[in-house]
Amino acid sequence: MSTTAAHAAPSAGATIPARRLFYWSVLRELWEHRSLYVAPLAVAALILVGFTLGLGDLPDKLRTAAAAGGVRQRELVEQPYTFAALLLMGATLVIGIFYCLDALYGERRDRSVLFWKSLPVSDTITVLAKACVPLVILPLLTFAATLLTQVCMLLVASGRLIGTGLSVWSQLSFGEMTWVLFHHLVLGHGLWYAPIWGWLLFCSAWARRTPVLWAALPLLAVGLVEKIAFGTAYVGNWLGSRLMGGPADPAPEHGSMTMVEITASSPAQLLVSSGLWLGLALTAVFLVLAIRLRRSRGPA
Repeated sequence: MSTTAAHAAPSAGATIPARRLFYWSVLRELWEHRSLYVAPLAVAALILVGFTLGLGDLPDKLRTAAAAGGVRQRELVEQPYTFAALLLMGATLVIGIFYCLDALYGERRDRSVLFWKSLPVSDTITVLAKACVPLVILPLLTFAATLLTQVCMLLVASGRLIGTGLSVWSQLSFGEMTWVLFHHLVLGHGLWYAPIWGWLLFCSAWARRTPVLWAALPLLAVGLVEKIAFGTAYVGNWLGSRLMGGPADPAPEHGSMTMVEITASSPAQLLVSSGLWLGLALTAVFLVLAIRLRRSRGPA
């Protein structure tokens, strides 16, 4: 009996690997927040319905694009597919904002944080798993939803053009569009927006009520004080560059290229830009503060 107990004790006290805890913590977020993938699919369905209903004059549009020729032809053909991508990216951006604001506040509001803290999952793993959703999961989900939508649009358009002698495939650089879309989502919506996600998660951990006000009002107050006191708008310009894809790096060699243009032309330039790495450092600070707040704060 003593030998059996001696062998059973180590297995009973064995710890679960951190990577496995992190993996299941990420899955927990996907299970609890189904809107992360249901909402993009709903938007994709609406895009397909609208695109299908507007296919009546597709042959005329393709002939007009062919008459324009050159870059204009490519822009006219790619316009509905680019619009679909922008619509899905905008939808998932809004989803990411509301997810981050509720990620840590919501579990304190409904007191479920007491249950989750009783599990052998550290605050660090929990916060990092939540941060992984807007940084990694959402960009990949958006890419998959956009790619599926655009493929369906191409198939529907090809069916409409049967018998007309026209083809949208020959006038569309689909491979290049997909490549640019992937870089834009992973580098832009993931890494470039990282300080925004970190700030929202910090506010979610800090706020006892209405985290959206805690996220917005301090930034508005700082920007207003800066404008009144110094006549400058560095805070507003920085926020604009993050949200709207403004200059990714003030270095002269990059000129006035925006984040969108850099991810489309040369993603490596964005990876070595000081703006990206300063933003990631700021994100790390926000996440450390969020971890400490989750460790010390109880239910809201």
